[in-house]
Amino acid sequence: MANFMESYVSLFQERSDLLFNSFWEHVQLSLVSLLIAVAIALPIGILLTRYNRYSEWIIGFAAVLQTIPSLALLGFLVLFAGIGTTPAIIALTAYALLPILRNTYTGIREVDPAIVEAARGMGMNSYRSLMKIELPLAMQTIMAGIRTSMVLIVGTATLAALVGGGGLGQIIMTGIQRTNNEYILFGALPAALLAIVLDVILRLTERGTKRNRHASSKPIIAVVAIALVIVLIQPVVSMFKDESDLVIGGKLGPEPPILANMYKLLIEEETDLNVEVIAPLGATNVNFNALIVGDVDIYPEFSGTVLADLLNEEEFSYDEEESYQEARDGIYEEYGFHFLEPMGFQNTYALAMPRELAEELEVSTISDLMPYTNELSVGFTFEFMDREDGYAGFEDVYEFSFSDVTSIDVSTRYQAISNGSIDISDVFSTDPQLVEYDMVVLEDDEDLFPPYQAAPLVTNVALQQHPEIEEILNQLAGIGTIEEISELNFRVDLEDEDPEEVARDFLVEQGLLDN
Repeated sequence: MANFMESYVSLFQERSDLLFNSFWEHVQLSLVSLLIAVAIALPIGILLTRYNRYSEWIIGFAAVLQTIPSLALLGFLVLFAGIGTTPAIIALTAYALLPILRNTYTGIREVDPAIVEAARGMGMNSYRSLMKIELPLAMQTIMAGIRTSMVLIVGTATLAALVGGGGLGQIIMTGIQRTNNEYILFGALPAALLAIVLDVILRLTERGTKRNRHASSKPIIAVVAIALVIVLIQPVVSMFKDESDLVIGGKLGPEPPILANMYKLLIEEETDLNVEVIAPLGATNVNFNALIVGDVDIYPEFSGTVLADLLNEEEFSYDEEESYQEARDGIYEEYGFHFLEPMGFQNTYALAMPRELAEELEVSTISDLMPYTNELSVGFTFEFMDREDGYAGFEDVYEFSFSDVTSIDVSTRYQAISNGSIDISDVFSTDPQLVEYDMVVLEDDEDLFPPYQAAPLVTNVALQQHPEIEEILNQLAGIGTIEEISELNFRVDLEDEDPEEVARDFLVEQGLLDN
């Protein structure tokens, strides 16, 4: 426990700037979503008390919105709203509507009808009765709904990192990817603290309404005013920041941010362009959709992924050069994107298992697993399960399947193998954990996995506006071995080095940057 606390304190000292920026992003994301939810749900809730016949349908619709899985909603919104805070705010607002809407409706409806009738008898019209009688009496219930929505938003906002929305979720995701408990708590504890603090503030406001029934809507106005001040700080600060000429994305894991920063460093070294890196941004579909809608100009992609996942090709060449050409030509013909020249290493899919178990079973190839299909516990990542060059095409190629297969997140597979939950998983050939966990990569003796050569995937708009970047990025062609890239991944993933600094060191070693 003492060692854990020392590690946590050390991490806080080293990454306090990251924590502050992520915390501030989380606060703003949460408050913007709450403000929009209040602006939508409060008036609708009031209207429903006047048009009661629609209440069941509209409140039911808000309830349905809250049942949609958050990841599914975020993935869907990326297609229409792009990446960043916009899809995150839309999703968070949708989840926050129900408590405010229901409590507004319920609070006003539960006001004693005799009091309302007395107000009408004194000459008050519907509006004055609402503002002077009904809202003040219902305010405690309404504030309780706002509190519930606020806590819900703060917790769910951690998922915004999956679509480039920032916040504390990016720290938590980094910890999960690295199986690093200190990093997970580094993001989780501030998120929990934020939820508690905001709940206390709203609770004190709620108590104020209980003491002063004539406060009308002042508590809500106060909350909105404070939230607006906090939210508007960021746009003012942003006015003094340089706008990016190019945005580079990247998938989850240590390698994509390293490659993305290589692109950034080379472009900024040889041009006057200002480049922003948003990595890790999310899975393949998030990055590719961001490319389609124009939120990202470039991201590192692999030839095998282009063929199997983006072009949905079922048959393709297993020759490196032919495979790359098929990917390059296909992605340009279908989407107009440019797949530039590939680097020298391949980060292919592979199946791996603990060395001790492989030696015990005398297994060295994937075909050798056939006699043990009912004995081995297998965990495949979500993306691998659904790919034709993954488990979806496994049975056709190897003519056998496993009886015990579990879907797991990419960030937990090595931990699952380490604690004995599974025996086999899909991995990437440059994963640094293969050495850390003493894993054996099984030979793909039936050629299930196509070549996976890394290259920049660039929009046509970016190349038209900045044609010089093609020649700049093609300097990386043929550079980097599996061993070299694995070492870079090790430094980022296991030694917690900054991806940009690791990328810089590599480019200096290759003679592409001055020391």
